[in-house]
Amino acid sequence: MDTSVPRKRPASPRLIPNPFIKKKNLQWTLDAPSSSFQDSRPLDGPAPGNVLAGQNPDPSSSAPEPRPTAAAVESGAAVVDDHLAHFSEHLAQFVTRPAGEDCVPRLSIDDYAALYTASAGSKQGAHFVIHQHDHPVAGTHYDLRLQINETSSVSWAIMYGLPGDPNSIRLNRNATETRIHSLWNHLIETASSDTGSLMIWDTGTYSILPRRSKYAPALDPDSGSSDDESTSSSSPTTQQTLLHAAFQTRKIKIRLHGTKLPDPYVVYIRLTKTEDAVGRVKATQVKKPARRRRSRRRTGKSAEAKTAETSSSETDVEANNDADIVPATNSQLLQQDATVSALEKELRELEDDEVRRTNAYKGAMNSIGSIHQRKWYMSLERDLSGFVPKKAENNRMIWQPKIMAAADMGERIESDSHIRLSYPFYVRGRDFERSVITGRLGTEILRDEGVDRFVPRMGWKPVVN
Repeated sequence: MDTSVPRKRPASPRLIPNPFIKKKNLQWTLDAPSSSFQDSRPLDGPAPGNVLAGQNPDPSSSAPEPRPTAAAVESGAAVVDDHLAHFSEHLAQFVTRPAGEDCVPRLSIDDYAALYTASAGSKQGAHFVIHQHDHPVAGTHYDLRLQINETSSVSWAIMYGLPGDPNSIRLNRNATETRIHSLWNHLIETASSDTGSLMIWDTGTYSILPRRSKYAPALDPDSGSSDDESTSSSSPTTQQTLLHAAFQTRKIKIRLHGTKLPDPYVVYIRLTKTEDAVGRVKATQVKKPARRRRSRRRTGKSAEAKTAETSSSETDVEANNDADIVPATNSQLLQQDATVSALEKELRELEDDEVRRTNAYKGAMNSIGSIHQRKWYMSLERDLSGFVPKKAENNRMIWQPKIMAAADMGERIESDSHIRLSYPFYVRGRDFERSVITGRLGTEILRDEGVDRFVPRMGWKPVVN
């Protein structure tokens, strides 16, 4: 065994001096401050004039990370762990008046949070939301979203909002299926220059009503009874399973227990066999990238005929098919190409393909078999919404509220103290409709989110007849 003293490691070679540092700068020295300057201020106090008000003088403490915007969370650019806490805190700062003080249907932040908590992650959940979406391409429309499982919701885009006049000459609404959304999207109220403003028009819970034969006695929505009660109690049904079953038959009668909508309020959503077939064919078609062709100048009648042939129909089809797609400008595309790596581009393309294949956004599950862009039809169920038919003087059939009929017969009427819309009501669009949570208009949401370059699509008119 070698007991000799170990040899020391040879000295390391000298480091190569930095060639970019000037030799004269190597002669710099630091002098300690004079004692008079040190004694002129407290030992633990900041130097005068060096720290702004509210600034942390401790250099070791790092500034908190900036809070992601609601628009970034909605688009998926930012991820938060607790969506309810994030949006509750975000919306609370824009509530100027407590619910009930401005005589407008409103839901407090606490009730808004409790409503979502009772449904999120539960098979018993039956949460719904109606968003007013003022989109720069698709224009103003209203998205009805119904919870279909613990984490997701099915969605329809309704151009003119929900029907509210039982005697309207335009009883029906087109309701176009869109993507399956995550349930936390029900909490969002935000805005951006690319997607416009998104406002919570109403929210609450829903109930699926059974389809009954026209020869069966009328079902009173206030009685709380249904055909489900006759089924075996060994297999309890939930609103999610009832919605799934009705969705497969393409006929859904749904009662919305909202904050703003009248009570009772029942709509009938149906899909014809023809529209079902057309929607399924569209869903299987692969959308080819558009090619840019050189435009040749046309003269005479051929150019006018071509313009007349494609100006209306093709534009409408493109607007309907691309309702959820916001085109980017050339500068935006160039900027994205410069900042996104090839791997990220490939991942985004695969994610987009997955969204188109499943008709569900990332994090959502299409457990109901929803197909993108199928055109459904929606109408107000007048008898289940509290109306009875009555002949007018001109022999025209009108629908009269049961409350009015009961008053004519001298029956006692119990009034609802909750502030709601009353029949008939009309959805008047972005310049009039307010959030049921914050009480804001769409323009005020744009302002609060710092959006100042949004150009809305014009031409939207409400249905008021």
